[in-house]
Amino acid sequence: MRKILEDIRVLDLTHVWFGPWCTLMLAELGAEVIKIEPPWGALGRIPQMGPAYGGVSATFHHFNLNKKDMAINLKHPKGKEIFKELVKISDVVVENFTPGTMEKLGLGYEDLKKIKPDIIYAALSGFGQTGPYALRPSYAVIAEAMAGFTRAQGDIVDPNGPPINMTGAFGDLGPGTMAAMCIIAAIRYRDKTGKGQMIDVAQTDCMMAYHTNVTAYFLSGKTEVERRKEMEELRKKMGRVYIGGILKVKDGWIQVAGWRAKGIDALKKKLGMKELDREAVLKHIENMTREEAVNFFVEVGLPVAPIYYASEAVHDPHILSRNLFVELEHPKAGKIKVLNFPVKFSETPGEVHSPAPLLGQHNKEILINYLGYTEEEVEQLEKEGVIVTEKL
Repeated sequence: MRKILEDIRVLDLTHVWFGPWCTLMLAELGAEVIKIEPPWGALGRIPQMGPAYGGVSATFHHFNLNKKDMAINLKHPKGKEIFKELVKISDVVVENFTPGTMEKLGLGYEDLKKIKPDIIYAALSGFGQTGPYALRPSYAVIAEAMAGFTRAQGDIVDPNGPPINMTGAFGDLGPGTMAAMCIIAAIRYRDKTGKGQMIDVAQTDCMMAYHTNVTAYFLSGKTEVERRKEMEELRKKMGRVYIGGILKVKDGWIQVAGWRAKGIDALKKKLGMKELDREAVLKHIENMTREEAVNFFVEVGLPVAPIYYASEAVHDPHILSRNLFVELEHPKAGKIKVLNFPVKFSETPGEVHSPAPLLGQHNKEILINYLGYTEEEVEQLEKEGVIVTEKL
């Protein structure tokens, strides 16, 4: 079965979450992604906390499925030459170094387009390639804080309390998704015109774009604090009762989105209420199990879900029905279960077919089969420290 990006080769110099998430999506849509790591391995291989599995972090396993791997010293002249030869036979380069790093190596966009004029070069960074903060290092939490999400998250819990960090590294995954979309758009443009281009993806730019409070401020001229007070007054005048949110039940918690008018009317009818009484609803469900409470709100037509840990979610019958997990054999971790590509295509489905690679696992294959090196030349490169291959 054909894959959407099966004729695309990507050189992936990214690390941690932001970049690897971007290139993972390309790999799962069929692109051949060759991960280029330094001889000591990318930062993401090291667990921030907790154990390693097969020698690397759980997140490395998560973000590097379907990828081939080369470990090359790009500071060595022979390493640079290998990379440039790979560029000649590739379509896309993705990196998330501090701006200027690739240029110092002589491998920036202007350098690479001289040897591959139609190359698509995606530079992922915290603050972009230009501007006063361009050279500042960044992670997800930095972009979230800068764009107002960390303050907003704290306000949800307590408007008078401190900011609270978001969970799940949205500041990596959101911009990484944007980067993948824009790379595919650039491929489409190149296919029509023959022209490559540079793509500047800044985490902070993307997080600003995701934040609807920006538009609300421009339209109203009022800060979040001012608008909150305004909304509180409006609710008091309207006498509006909201049933949704995180609700406690006998054995846990559920999440209800109580904005659906039809569902609210059905809830009032079921409980024999003329006007909705939040406290009465909470009293009605407090001795229900999580499953019973979910079924109760499903019956009246209000959006509802159990509040799970991820370790619980993977056992939910609906999740299990969606073909979200596949089993793979990892050279060191053994048989592992991983997430499949989540979106369903009728003609060209995404696919996970290989586990996260060992460091330099595909050095020999790529050097010999793609670039025409001999076995002896590969061995010499290993001896000189130009490439490194992890041993089983």
